[in-house]
Amino acid sequence: MKLIRFGDPGKERPGLLLNNGTRVDASAFASDYNEAFFASDGLRGLRDWSANSAASAPVVSPQARLGPPICRPSKIVCIGLNFRDHAAETGAKIPLEPVIFFKSTTALVGPNDSLMIPKGADKVDWEVEFAIVIGRRVNYVAREDALNYVAGYALHNDYSERGFQKDRGGQWVKGKSCDTFAPLGPFLATPDEISDPGNLKMWLKVNGVTRQNSSTANMIFDPAFLVSYVSQFMSLLPGDVISTGTPAGVALGMKTPAYLKPGDVVELGIEGLGESHQQVVAFSEAHYATAR
Repeated sequence: MKLIRFGDPGKERPGLLLNNGTRVDASAFASDYNEAFFASDGLRGLRDWSANSAASAPVVSPQARLGPPICRPSKIVCIGLNFRDHAAETGAKIPLEPVIFFKSTTALVGPNDSLMIPKGADKVDWEVEFAIVIGRRVNYVAREDALNYVAGYALHNDYSERGFQKDRGGQWVKGKSCDTFAPLGPFLATPDEISDPGNLKMWLKVNGVTRQNSSTANMIFDPAFLVSYVSQFMSLLPGDVISTGTPAGVALGMKTPAYLKPGDVVELGIEGLGESHQQVVAFSEAHYATAR
């Protein structure tokens, strides 16, 4: 299944993207795709509902805004330097263990919402990433069992303000958590939709120019390992997100970095997980209020 959420920010309703490309409203079955939904084995019930009722469910207009495909989770866990070529372009050593940091859940937005440059920012960067969504509470899971706790996968752009991240001390989270810095979707693909999460093409363009062109096969630590590893240090709750790192091609890795500016357009995609795009806009109080 491909789960979507649609509607105005803060008022999204759950839906499904059918195999024929039609979007349908699934709010007759579920109130939202949130922690309670996943924890109560909602995916199993949704699959049954889809088989019996999706064909007659209300159709969602193709023009309707898509929100993030899950309701705001308890946490977004990110993995840094998980592609060898990205570590090299940033001058970092290959990590012996995954680098973990957090991204504020208030950064979460829809896949095609605008990216807003924060106040005082001049080094906003892009990062196409493969995101894992947890389906059941998990602690201390073995690698061989880890993917049994996954609800699905999604496309994520882990936007970063490099000045906040690198030049102002402290942890990376301050450069990762600005509002609109976590567009997710267009949909959540359940595991049966993705035959091999460790071998998916991924790409990103800025103003039509390809900047990242890689595959999840180039990860240092694969998805199963990452779910297992993170679960050794914290409880992963249903709906939680693990974003698994980005390949080479970010602005930070350029000899003369070309960071994002208002008017730029970022497009990205991952095989089997669809595509998204974000228009870059300057900070404004009015847009800030709308984005929230």
